[in-house]
Amino acid sequence: MESIEIARLCAKYADDKKAENIMLLDLRGLSPVTDFFVIATASSNPQLRAVRDEIVEQLREEHGEKPLFSDGTYESQWLIVNFPNVLVHILSPEKREYYALEELWGDAPKLDWNDTAPIADPTPRAPKKKPAKKTAAKKTAKKAPAKKAAKKAAKKSK
Repeated sequence: MESIEIARLCAKYADDKKAENIMLLDLRGLSPVTDFFVIATASSNPQLRAVRDEIVEQLREEHGEKPLFSDGTYESQWLIVNFPNVLVHILSPEKREYYALEELWGDAPKLDWNDTAPIADPTPRAPKKKPAKKTAAKKTAKKAPAKKAAKKAAKKSK
């Protein structure tokens, strides 16, 4: 399953549990850590748990996708679920405003998570370089024996 599909499904499942202000950021080419962020707001600790559980359970049951790890506590009001190349952030309104992930990653394009069209990878690909031709190295004459001979001759003439 493509990471964009996982990201869109995470957003959909968050929406199913009434998460608010769901945002999908395309970080390809901007972050070495992940390709997509899904950011959602949950208004209470029970909703934080419900959104996280819905995402994890539905992706496991419906699509056979398991998270690599899940982190955060309800007291921290910020839960993270990490799927391959997709990081899901579920935050309280206060934490979301304070950390402002969408502003921090302001260079990242915001995607419509309801769209089902495939998204082209915006990462520019460098053209493959042809190996450089090997040029014959110039052979240089060894100067050391000539210097030694000159020094020897200078000593003899003294």
